[in-house]
Amino acid sequence: MQSNVPRVKLGEVLTHRGDFITVNDLQLYRRVTAQLHAKGIILRDEIDGSLIKTKKQRVCRAGDFLVAEIDAKLGGFGIVPPYLEGSIVSSHYFLFEIDETKLEREYLDFFIRTEEFQKQITARGSTNYAAIRPPDVLQLEIPLPSVKEQRRIVATLERLFNDVNAARKERAASIKELETLQSQIKNTAFPKPHTTTVGEFVRFQTGYAFKSEWFSEEGIRLVRNANIGHGNIDWSDTMRIPESLRKQFGNFELRMGDILVSLDRPIISTGVKVAKVSEADLPSLLLQRVARAQFDENKVDVNYFFHWLTSPNFITAINPGRSSGVPHISHKEIERIPFSLPPFKEQRRIVARLDRLQDKVDEVKRLQAETEREMVALVPAVLAKAFGN
Repeated sequence: MQSNVPRVKLGEVLTHRGDFITVNDLQLYRRVTAQLHAKGIILRDEIDGSLIKTKKQRVCRAGDFLVAEIDAKLGGFGIVPPYLEGSIVSSHYFLFEIDETKLEREYLDFFIRTEEFQKQITARGSTNYAAIRPPDVLQLEIPLPSVKEQRRIVATLERLFNDVNAARKERAASIKELETLQSQIKNTAFPKPHTTTVGEFVRFQTGYAFKSEWFSEEGIRLVRNANIGHGNIDWSDTMRIPESLRKQFGNFELRMGDILVSLDRPIISTGVKVAKVSEADLPSLLLQRVARAQFDENKVDVNYFFHWLTSPNFITAINPGRSSGVPHISHKEIERIPFSLPPFKEQRRIVARLDRLQDKVDEVKRLQAETEREMVALVPAVLAKAFGN
């Protein structure tokens, strides 16, 4: 964009709409919300009018510029998409109609994602008050070339972002293909027919029912059902008890390499909920509704059993004919599942093969994550260049 492009206040191209409707208790309404970091407007929920306490609400129109009063400084704003026409928001959101004879909505949609715009909106309003008001929004500035030039900029950016999204889809498809191949190979990797049961080789210990009054902000972590991911432990939502109680529950302290199985909804749409304890997960204690596998490691290779737990064999055994998962399973039920254990040498051969395949999946995922970081870092620079910053 040329440096001589005029800059105008949004008040010259936007009109604040402050009108309200009164919610009808007998009507179903769609409510929307603004995602943070300028990621757009999405559906929040659908709700009966009788359940909406604040009866005065604003109605969104497709193409409106919507700004969240409280979250604007965190990027809580965006353009209302066509499918959310007629949805409602509370008085804590502001709606602005765009004068499309002067400003292309797609052009505004790209501009509000720039660092320049975010800096402007962050600086508005009282320093002691996080919220922003409609007059603050209307004082924000935007470079405003001719509508023809706006359309050219939009077309250029859309081509670029379409290429970025196509690359994302291609890499996601590659991961999906590898995971499908991995599942197929795991389905045939383990010996059949089953001549024994899991319980003949493995016993499960369930966690302790720690009292809620023991929970604290600091101390030793508790592994619960919500922490069991797909192969590892997710500590994003952590519960703890004081370190002073640790010695009382030594039998429930986890060790590196322990294999854990969720007993509550052990299968969800993205896979089975099993985890292997790593050094980073220690120290931690086992909470109820999670089971730890215990077996003679001279007979059962830990990694063999872990691969079996993450294979279609285990999934089918506890969830036959369904894909949405089961509400719960007991450790005794797992021990009764049909199972065959080949000689130790054969177990290790199977593990080596599956580990090689897992390494390939992990490498593609690593490259995907690296590429995604590069793409995310590229966006601000592209937008800044497009808008002459």
